[in-house]
Amino acid sequence: MSTLEAIVLGLVQGLTEFLPVSSSGHLVIGKELLGIDSSGVAFEVVVHAATVLSTLVAFRKDILELLSGVLKFKMNGQTIYVFKILISMVPVFIVGMFLKDHVEALFGDGTIVVGIALLVTSFLLYLSGVLKPKEKGITFRNALIIGVAQSVAVIPGLSRSGATISTGLLLGARREDIAKFSFLMVLVPILGEAFLELVSGGFASESTGIGVLPLAAGFLAAFTSGLFACKAMIALVKKTKLKGFALYCAILGVIAIIYSYV
Repeated sequence: MSTLEAIVLGLVQGLTEFLPVSSSGHLVIGKELLGIDSSGVAFEVVVHAATVLSTLVAFRKDILELLSGVLKFKMNGQTIYVFKILISMVPVFIVGMFLKDHVEALFGDGTIVVGIALLVTSFLLYLSGVLKPKEKGITFRNALIIGVAQSVAVIPGLSRSGATISTGLLLGARREDIAKFSFLMVLVPILGEAFLELVSGGFASESTGIGVLPLAAGFLAAFTSGLFACKAMIALVKKTKLKGFALYCAILGVIAIIYSYV
């Protein structure tokens, strides 16, 4: 992977991480178009860590407010919110620890899998725009269901934010609430995945095949583009119906499926 290719993929990751269009699916398609052989998860971990950092910067006030509430060591709105985030992490923790390798072995990361998963994402986004349940807050039960949706999104092409946001909307969550919850709930799982890669040594062995400079360039590109796009994209998700994203995912999914047979 060249430095320029790493920058392009980093930009793709940073821009698509915050929209319900599957950043992992775009990375797979981008690698196919650029002719880059997938050498493991090292690059994906690096660019995901970069977007996590951009999320931390973008949501620093919200995160500090939550930490301030938790450190009061009493049950308050911030503590309850953090508990809901922790509950949402349970399904992805189970999948990540016990099922992730099996899921990846079963589905792989080919463009046909990405294409089908993008069509599923499209359907979920369309459904969340058509059905209009009664609005309510994010309950503990709903937090768990949203967490299940996030755990299923381990399949490449199935948008994590698309799955969590559409599931939240179908459960009656307000747009502004589910948009914020969706991006905060993923911080620890992504950091945990990066930590496990570092501890296992898999990251180091795979990164040597890519090179330090491309990894650094990809990280910087993903961080800067993610930081620039995060708040704008969150506002877009809150104010705009998801049918446009559904159409985009459907078109890209069909193209990916056709491309896999060419």
